[in-house]
Amino acid sequence: MSINIKPLADRVLVEPAPAETKTASGLIIPDSAKEKPLTGTVVAAGNGTKENPITVKVGDTVLYGKYAGTELAYEGKDYLIMRESDIFAII
Repeated sequence: MSINIKPLADRVLVEPAPAETKTASGLIIPDSAKEKPLTGTVVAAGNGTKENPITVKVGDTVLYGKYAGTELAYEGKDYLIMRESDIFAII
């Protein structure tokens, strides 16, 4: 996938994973009760800074904080743009 957004410095663009629609036992979760996903895929990354080089790369699945990043809608898809320091782990 190619996207025309290039994050600057130590920022990354993440496509959040879809929210779960069923519980492990098979119960359907209504839209009003769905949790914001905490994982996503990196779709673009900045070049980093001298103090903070970028360690994630496009295609990495990452775990981030519940309130991390700024929501962004682009060409009908939802993304989050955040500092790499808001990412907890590559999974």
